[in-house]
This record gives sequence, C-alpha cells and structure tokens, in this order.
Amino acid sequence: MTDPVIDEVREEIPDKLYFRIGEVARLAGIKPYVLRFWETEFHGLGPKKSGTGHRLYRRKDVELVLEIKRLLYDKRFTIEGARKALESRPKGEGMKVAAAAAGKETQQADLFRDPSGTLDQVRKELRGILELLT
Repeated sequence: MTDPVIDEVREEIPDKLYFRIGEVARLAGIKPYVLRFWETEFHGLGPKKSGTGHRLYRRKDVELVLEIKRLLYDKRFTIEGARKALESRPKGEGMKVAAAAAGKETQQADLFRDPSGTLDQVRKELRGILELLT
C-alpha cells in the first residue's frame, strides 16, 4: 500500500529547470535548514547559486533530495549509511532510483533500448491498425 502523501509529493514536482530552496523543502516535506545541512554531508547534492546568492536546485538535485529523505526517514539509515549507499551504487543506478523516488518508472534512455524486441512488436501492431483504417 502506498502512502498518498508521498505519492502526492512525487506527482507535484513541476517540470522546470531550477527550483529555489523553499520549493525543494516544500516538495520534500523538510525544512530549508535540513537541505543546507545535507549539502555539507552529501557531495552529489550541490545546487548552483544565482547572482544574488540564492540556491538553485536542478531536477536531479530534487530527485536526490527525495532519495536521501527516503534513505534517512523511511529506511532509517544514518547519514553515513545513506552516504555510503548512494556512493556504492553504480553510476546509472543512482538516477534510476532517484527517478523512481520521484514517481517515474522509466528513464529517457530506457525508451531507446529494446532488448526484448518490444519495438518490433509495437510496429507490427501499428501496421495492423493502419491496415484496418485504410
């Protein structure tokens, strides 16, 4: 059974380039000072700074924040344990887990891989539909 509050947060991540610290804190359900602390503890979490000094988080940063929160709050890891878990994953694995934490089931790169011949099957079905329509 999924938690409706978490599902709602995952669906709320807007599709935009940058997020301010208050937006990220609201999406993750944590306080901004927690995010600033996590920046010092997790090397992968490093927002850019605007000309006025405001933190600007990218979408991948928001996804990483959600993954860190999941490890710390749901899985009950220590900060050191969460850091090691994030560092020990293969390079591509981190994005897959972060995307899953953000409610995405597939990555863009996965759309272009076809080890099972799924695309061929889809093409055949589409050709069949086209024949029915013409």
